Amino acid sequence: MNGVSASTHRPFRPGWTLALVSVAAFLTSLDVMVVVTALPTIQEELNASLADLEWTVNAYNLAFACLMLIGSALGDRFGRLKSYVFGLAVFTLASAMAALAPSVEILILARVLQGIAAGVAIPVSLTLLGDAYPPHKRGRAMGIWGSVSGAAVAAGPVAGGLITEGLSWQWIFWLNVPLGVAATILAAALMRESFGPRPKMDIVGLGLASLGLFGLVWAAVRAPGLGWGHAEVVVMALGGVVLMVAFVFWEHRAEHPVLPLRYFRARGFTISNASAFFMHFSLIGSLFIISQMFQIGMGANALDAGLRILAWTAMVLVVAPIAGRFSDRFGARPFIVGGLLLMAAGLAWLGAVAGADTGYLVLLAPLAFGGIGIAMSLPSTINLALSSVPMEDMGVASGANNAMRELGGVFGVAFLGAMFAANGGYATPAAAIDGFRAALFLGGAMALVGMIIALFAPGRRPAEAAAPAAPEPKVAKTGG
Repeated sequence: MNGVSASTHRPFRPGWTLALVSVAAFLTSLDVMVVVTALPTIQEELNASLADLEWTVNAYNLAFACLMLIGSALGDRFGRLKSYVFGLAVFTLASAMAALAPSVEILILARVLQGIAAGVAIPVSLTLLGDAYPPHKRGRAMGIWGSVSGAAVAAGPVAGGLITEGLSWQWIFWLNVPLGVAATILAAALMRESFGPRPKMDIVGLGLASLGLFGLVWAAVRAPGLGWGHAEVVVMALGGVVLMVAFVFWEHRAEHPVLPLRYFRARGFTISNASAFFMHFSLIGSLFIISQMFQIGMGANALDAGLRILAWTAMVLVVAPIAGRFSDRFGARPFIVGGLLLMAAGLAWLGAVAGADTGYLVLLAPLAFGGIGIAMSLPSTINLALSSVPMEDMGVASGANNAMRELGGVFGVAFLGAMFAANGGYATPAAAIDGFRAALFLGGAMALVGMIIALFAPGRRPAEAAAPAAPEPKVAKTGG
């Protein structure tokens, strides 16, 4: 690979890398949930149907989840910084397009473009961050990144309610533009370029994986409205499974596989990805339920509901950087196990005490438990995945880990939503509370599954203990 970049003549600034990739984490994570509280206003102003509103949310998640492996492969092949800057720039433009959308169809198209751009930028952002810090400092950096990402997801309902009520729903998307423009310019100027080791792209593997993920995610986002037994859902789910099986068989034979299956012989890589799936299943699904519980079951408005979730968000901001730093010293396993156990306990506790007349003070402690739990487990899971492969392969590891987290989040919303509907639904506030409680118990159970899986993770950083020495990633150079 012959890459050319002026970055070799700049003093390398790891702090700038951390700050700039955290901006992307904030923007792309915020957009997972921020639009939810604005849906009634969007429905009224754009004359949108219920199906249109569902796709306003799902189009972003669908594109985001399916593009992760492609995003990491493009970064390895053409330059991680180039891919990051391109993804961030397209995300910014798509945000402006969403803000200016004259119809719901244009808004949905803009959301697709946002998801595609996020799928390109986020996997390489984690690779750039992992490359910027040595293994003994990487956990702290991942902790800060994780605190920003986790807080953005939890703060989405707050931001959406505040902006929609104080300004207009368009400002949900306009907010991204100045931050995106500034981050794009600064990233191009201050971050360094690097490449992965693969001279050729595994086009067949990328196609099979992306289409397989598309089928699985499509089934998950359509199932709440159509039912899990509907022909469309069954066909898409089965098609996704068949394509993912074909992907595994292809990767065994590919000369330059997009996801070398030997990675899964590293216990840390396999465990971190499995735990990440159940962690995000619980996290995204539960936040989706909690936001509605405050509004429908307890009578709060959108802004009020968002503010009540701040007990969760604040814990993420405070605890994640600390947990990341200590995971460098003690290894990721205790933080993943302890974090998911706290998250499971918090959600079960919340489900046990939730009621139409329950005071907010009663809910503070379980919400804080959930926030502390995700703050401990999220950065540690990412760090374990990246530390389980040679440094030059962190791009692929990042793409796989991101794909598992996004897939878990989509399935979490679908299954917790189905649990809510089966145990109460929207008929009355009392019935809704019954449904919310059942869904929260399921969210806690899924966090517990992730915790049990994490018990089998290596005790210390696996790459240093088990992986053979690997060359440094290729860094673009100029002459002289």
